[in-house]
Parts: sequence; C-alpha cells; structure tokens
Amino acid sequence: MEELEHTCPQLVTMLTEPAIFAKDTSCECRAPHEKLSIAQARRGTPMDRPVRVYADGIFDLFHSGHARALMQAKNLFPNAYLIVGVCSDELTHKYKGFTVMTEDERYEALRHCRYVDEVVRDAPWTLTQDFLEKHQIDFVAHDDIPYSSAGTEDVYKHIKEAGMFVPTQRTEGISTSDLITRIVRDYDLYARRNLQRGYTAKELNVSFINEKKYCLQNQVDRMKEKVKTVEEKSKHFVYRVEEKSHDLIQKWEEKSREFIGNFLELFGPDGTWKQVFSERSGRMISYAMSPRGSPSNSPPRQLSPSRSPSPPSCWSRPRPASPSSPKEASASFSSMSEEDENDK
Repeated sequence: MEELEHTCPQLVTMLTEPAIFAKDTSCECRAPHEKLSIAQARRGTPMDRPVRVYADGIFDLFHSGHARALMQAKNLFPNAYLIVGVCSDELTHKYKGFTVMTEDERYEALRHCRYVDEVVRDAPWTLTQDFLEKHQIDFVAHDDIPYSSAGTEDVYKHIKEAGMFVPTQRTEGISTSDLITRIVRDYDLYARRNLQRGYTAKELNVSFINEKKYCLQNQVDRMKEKVKTVEEKSKHFVYRVEEKSHDLIQKWEEKSREFIGNFLELFGPDGTWKQVFSERSGRMISYAMSPRGSPSNSPPRQLSPSRSPSPPSCWSRPRPASPSSPKEASASFSSMSEEDENDK
C-alpha cells in the first residue's frame, strides 16, 4: 500500500474515499476541452485530458446489474472519467414511480461504487445541450434499448444522432423490478420475518387480523422446527444404537469363535486333553502290570522265636523250580498230586 501511495497517489485516494459530488459550477479541466471522436477516445488521450463519460439512471436498490453497467462505461476508453447522474425522488415518482430508497440513499450508494469518479445529484430526466456543456461530457453510456419516457419514444435519440452515444450491455436476470417482484410475491414471508425481528404491525402496515395470523404461523413454524430437531436427534440416537449393537454382535461372534476354537483344541479328537489322558492311562497300566520290588537296601524281615516257632521238618518242603514250559508244568502238577496221596 505504501508503494502504491508513492507511485500513484490519485489511485489510492479513489480506492479509500467515496466519489465526489459534482459542483454547481462548470467542470474545470486542466487541458482545453476539445470535441473528441470515438476513434480518438479509443486510441487514448493525455492524462490531463480524460474522456468524460456520462451514465445516468435511478439506481434504486443498487445491485450487480447497475455495477456491471458502470464498469462497462468506465472501461469504454483507456483514459475515462465516469460521471454518474442520479435522478431525484420528485422526477422519478413523476415519470417512473415510487422508489424503495430515498434520493440521498441512492446518491450515497453510487458514491461508494469503485467505478464512479463523480456523482451528479438531481440529474435531468432528459439531457439538454446546456447540461452536456456544463459538465463537459464527451459521451453518454447506456444500453441500446430505446427508453420511452416523458412523451418520447427514446430519451437518448438526440444523443445517438449527435454521435455521442456509446452502448453498454444489460445484465439478464437481475433488475430493480425483479427484486421488488420477489418481495411482493413473498410478502407474507417477509412480513412474518420482520415481526419476529421486533417490527410492529403499524410499521409494517399490517392489519390486526393479519398480525395475529402471522404470529400463529410463526408459532406453528417454531413447533415444526422443534419436531424436526427431535426427529433428527432421534435418528442420530437410533443410528448410534445400531452402531453399538453391530459392534456388540461382532465382538460376540469373535468371542464365540475363539471359545469354540479353544474348546475343540482342548477336547477335540486330536485335542490336548485326549493326549494328556492317554499318557496318564498308559502310565497307570504300566505301573499296574509291573509293580516295583522291595528296595535292595531294606533289612530282611525276621520272625520272633517266641511268637512264631519254626515249623516241623515235615512241613518244610523244597520249593519246586518254576516250570519253563507247559509240559513241565503239568508233570510237576502230577507229581505234587501223587505226593499228597502218599502223605494221606
């Protein structure tokens, strides 16, 4: 910004301050004001001799369509100075109709548009030669559609014939009439909105019955909004419950699979428990089948002579050796039988 102030102080002033109002006296230009052709203006003029372009209008409810038209007028020539004329309330109400904004509000709106260099208050409805000379206007910018008003087919007809008219393009889809139509179409909606914001029925020019109707409609809308909020919260709660349930079911399935896997690993056909049981059963069977003998270092058992006298010699019999085969076992058994009979 500081560099811009040193290089172009006039541009900084234009960007930080609103446009000036035109003086009642004639324009004071440094260079002599000579008549310019459109070709000369497009080639460029000295800095001290800008091309003075005039654009006029009502500019009620200043919108982007107005701004685009002024932007086009400002950029018609390399060195252009844009003067904007704004008609007063009296002329506008007389030839066109009532406005939403007052003339002072419309003046200020134009002053704060960055394309505007100067604002003419109480501009004439039809341009006269005296007005053009007073403000040293070179060209007049407006859209090319004939503007019938004040008893004429086109108020710019004499400007076009003099070769001072330069056309601009209208912006489709936006105009002051369109904005007013929207407001009139949705009048009830805007009346209810302003009642909610604290405006009185008298300020809005609303009857007593309509005021009560709008208040009732506002209450119904608030109730609908509460119901909608509750429904949204309920949906959110149900969604969270579904998520939690899904997570719980998923975790339960995982734990179930883990439990079944562990059970099969322990008690299945090839499970750990079967192996342990088999090993223990084998040990018990082997222990039962082959009991351990007495320890070699244990002392021999002796009977007391008083309580256990030694048997008579007739009772002592040599113990036969263990048979080594079935035949020997039967022969031994026969001999033992014979000996018993002899003893008898």
